[in-house]
Amino acid sequence: MVREISAGLVVFRRTKDGPKFLLLYSGGRYWNFPKGKIEAEEKSLQTALRETEEETGLKREELKIKKGFKAYERFTFFSGRIRNRVFKTVIFYLAETNKKQIQISSRESNGFGWFLYKDAMHLLKIYKDSATVLKRANNFILQSYKKQSS
Repeated sequence: MVREISAGLVVFRRTKDGPKFLLLYSGGRYWNFPKGKIEAEEKSLQTALRETEEETGLKREELKIKKGFKAYERFTFFSGRIRNRVFKTVIFYLAETNKKQIQISSRESNGFGWFLYKDAMHLLKIYKDSATVLKRANNFILQSYKKQSS
């Protein structure tokens, strides 16, 4: 079995209706967070930031990394003609932005959207690990809102 490690960001922005999460659309029913493979000598947060910029145009200075949040997706899939079994781990960090418009990379995604939690959960429900990451991110944000208002 081949092991693969990727990293990405759960990106959100504050709105009057609550946090909205950035999801990238890759065709069919597949929506997910910006992410990609860790390159040699690269740390996971560096990868998450690089991949997010490549896929969305959001630069490091346009993102505020939320300290204390780290979540994981772990799953197995088959790849290539000879159907190699791959065990993949994706490390996610949480980042806030105030930008509404992004520039998606057409070779990475077909579109994007900013979604309230319930709508994002609806899109991710068939991907249990992604839905769990989103739920953890939303809970983390709500807890930080409560701390700020205390």
